[in-house]
Amino acid sequence: MTQQNEQPLLKKLASRRILLGISGGIAAYKSAELVRRLQDAGADVRVVMTRAAQEFITPLTLQALSGNPVHTSLLDPEAEAAMGHIELARWADLICIAPATADVIARIRAGMADDLLTTLCLASKAPKVLAPAMNQAMWSDTHTQQNINALAQAGYQIAGPAAGSQACGDVGFGRMLEPEQIRDAIADQFGDTSLTGKHVVITAGPTREAFDPVRFISNHSSGKMGFELARAASHCGARVTLIAGPVNLPTPDRVERCDVISADDMHKASLALAPSADIFIGCAAVADYRPAQIETQKIKKSGDTLSIELVKNPDIIADVARQTPKPFCVGFAAETNELKKHATGKLTRKGLDLIIANDVSNQAIGFNSDDNAVTVYSHSDTTEFSQCSKAQLANQLIELIATHLD
Repeated sequence: MTQQNEQPLLKKLASRRILLGISGGIAAYKSAELVRRLQDAGADVRVVMTRAAQEFITPLTLQALSGNPVHTSLLDPEAEAAMGHIELARWADLICIAPATADVIARIRAGMADDLLTTLCLASKAPKVLAPAMNQAMWSDTHTQQNINALAQAGYQIAGPAAGSQACGDVGFGRMLEPEQIRDAIADQFGDTSLTGKHVVITAGPTREAFDPVRFISNHSSGKMGFELARAASHCGARVTLIAGPVNLPTPDRVERCDVISADDMHKASLALAPSADIFIGCAAVADYRPAQIETQKIKKSGDTLSIELVKNPDIIADVARQTPKPFCVGFAAETNELKKHATGKLTRKGLDLIIANDVSNQAIGFNSDDNAVTVYSHSDTTEFSQCSKAQLANQLIELIATHLD
């Protein structure tokens, strides 16, 4: 593969978490080179070795190459709650077993979990790639072929084996593929890499504007849409920074989070991150106004009415769009009437590249709902997305944003 043709494939491995399982075969010596090939492509690699694998290559070698401790025990006393297999299963984007011997293939097909490697295969929902390596007679044996076919039908990707001379002197199919070929088979399992190398900054959730130590002005935003956008952008290979107002949501995997409270806090964080951003998505429901004065003591109930003077908050995304260099700016317009008029007005007035408009008067797709439906306006076209889950919509929106970068 030429370097030019190699780049799109290897781009898929950037920042991916690869769990490499090594079972007991002479081809284990090639696994060291596979670790290096994966790391050169930007992957984060952790290694799991069976007891038999340690007879062919030492854990210390793989630890030195991967930069991570090598895992060999099903119950690791140093892991949280001694449940290291669950931690690893959740960590992995993909599990590759290379070499995959006839024994480990048979045990995986049988659903056994008598060591760390087979347990991980049961405990993880990540894609799995097997690179078989064994004697040619073992490979052609009916039992092995039945096992391989069953695993392939179950969704395992089978990489190889190749034909050629074997360590035992036989010639035929059973040789493990070369490390570069296995690396490419792993890369093929990953899809959209449209934002690899991009820094995406996203604001999400409400802001709170205090008027005394115990009270504030805010809105009903849950932050769900912004958090789903962060997850979707990260899945497409981006480095994502999420500026989050006060919400009760877990941080998406591999997303950097900056917590803020007020619009002024969010404004400062946004301008600080804007110079490094390739894409800025203003999904937060930022309060338009804040109290002109914050009382130092709780305001006591005294009369039938209370007047609070409000002043305008800074327009975060408009200020980001004025930056030089300017990131690709995507705004949100949460409207209750005249959706197109208000959204396209903001698109032009604020200097945005795209604006995503939704009707928050519809309770089925408004604040706090799990679904949404939006219309996206650019300066030249309109794209409508019908009601679906916010997770699904986030994937569609990130795909659309990526196409507008070209």
